[in-house]
This record gives sequence, C-alpha cells and structure tokens, in this order.
Amino acid sequence: MVVSGSRATVRLPDLMVLTENLANDLYNNQRSTINIDMLPPALVVEVVSSGKANRDRDYRYKRLEYEARGIAEYWIVDPQESKITVLLLDNGLYQENIDQDDDSINSQLLTQLQLTASQVFSYST
Repeated sequence: MVVSGSRATVRLPDLMVLTENLANDLYNNQRSTINIDMLPPALVVEVVSSGKANRDRDYRYKRLEYEARGIAEYWIVDPQESKITVLLLDNGLYQENIDQDDDSINSQLLTQLQLTASQVFSYST
C-alpha cells in the first residue's frame, strides 16, 4: 500500500480488510499495490515486534501515515504488553481506545465481533 511519509512510501500491513470497491480496483490493476489514487483499506492491523525501532514504527510512524491515508480503522496488536490499540478515524484524526485483559475490542467495521484482548492473546500462545 502506497503511503506518503518521510520514512516510507510503501507499507505492507500484517492484515488488511478491503472494501468491495477497493478489491475490484485491485482485481483490475496489473499490480497488487494499493496506489495513492485508490480508496484506502477499511481496516489495517499491525502486530508489534520487539525492539524500540519496531515499536516506534507501529505506534508513531505508521499511525501518522495511515491517518494521512484516510484508513478508517487501525489496530496495533502488542503481544509484549498484551494490549490492542484501536484507532478510529474521526474528522481526519485518530481517536484511540486501548483494550487489555477482559476489555471488549470495539470495532466500527466488525460490529458483530465479540472478542476480548485476553482472548486474542490466549490464542497466540
């Protein structure tokens, strides 16, 4: 996915949920790249790897890039801290909600989701 940032021009998220229109655009495109003139994904999920550089990239740089790209929902899944940060785009800026332990994950896109942060991390062990 093409982004506009000083540190990167392309990002490859751990997980993306596409809108139907974006999926059709990608199907008709010669490359599997979401260009800047295409609609953004509906949801992007990044799993934080250990190390300060990786944490900075997911929590700071990608947040700014995805916000500028207009991605409505961005999740930062942090196994080291057992928390999930759900960022929802509101008037061009992300509003943050941190879910830990038995907090339910509140998604605007996945409204039927009934999952807690502790359930997510119990599956990964």
